[in-house]
Amino acid sequence: MRPAETPPAAREPVANYRTYAEAQRAVDYLSDQKFPVENTSIVGVDLRLVEKVLGRLTYLRATGMGAASGAWIGLLVGLFLAIFVPGRFGLLLILWGLIWGVIAGAIFGLVGHALTGGKRDFISSSELVAGHYEVLATAPHVVEARRVLESMSPGGTPMGTMPPGSATPGGTVPPPATGGPGTMPPGAHGAPGAMPPGAVPPRP
Repeated sequence: MRPAETPPAAREPVANYRTYAEAQRAVDYLSDQKFPVENTSIVGVDLRLVEKVLGRLTYLRATGMGAASGAWIGLLVGLFLAIFVPGRFGLLLILWGLIWGVIAGAIFGLVGHALTGGKRDFISSSELVAGHYEVLATAPHVVEARRVLESMSPGGTPMGTMPPGSATPGGTVPPPATGGPGTMPPGAHGAPGAMPPGAVPPRP
């Protein structure tokens, strides 16, 4: 009788991040703080397939792309055959494989594009993109992981630390304001409406 397998420990969300780089930086910070990161994982949520259009696909471009692909295949075949043929015949085989690879690739590229009937006259690349990323941890380590990440600033440095020369997290402390409401600036004296010293009063 086979022993019962232990189910994997449940994982709970610890923090959410907009990009994978931020989630990776959070796990790296946990590792720097000696947290057992083998109990964490990064999960992409709200996955989307994004296809980026790179340009228009013409018959000439399709032929060129096919020729380039065929050149690599022909070169590899020629190199493989050259191993078993000594002397200069090996170089001829490599050249033969390269030439026929270019010709065959160009033909396949042209025919393949023609068979699409103009339904896909563009080149694109596809990738999976997540709406946001979650850092998960096993249930016994969730509280500790959250506590450690609370000491991490958005920029990846521990909270509470300040750059050299700054007195507050936002920068230097502004000079204190002097006086209160109704006080006059330094050097000013007299009451409202009083004339400054040396001024001649207007004649009636």
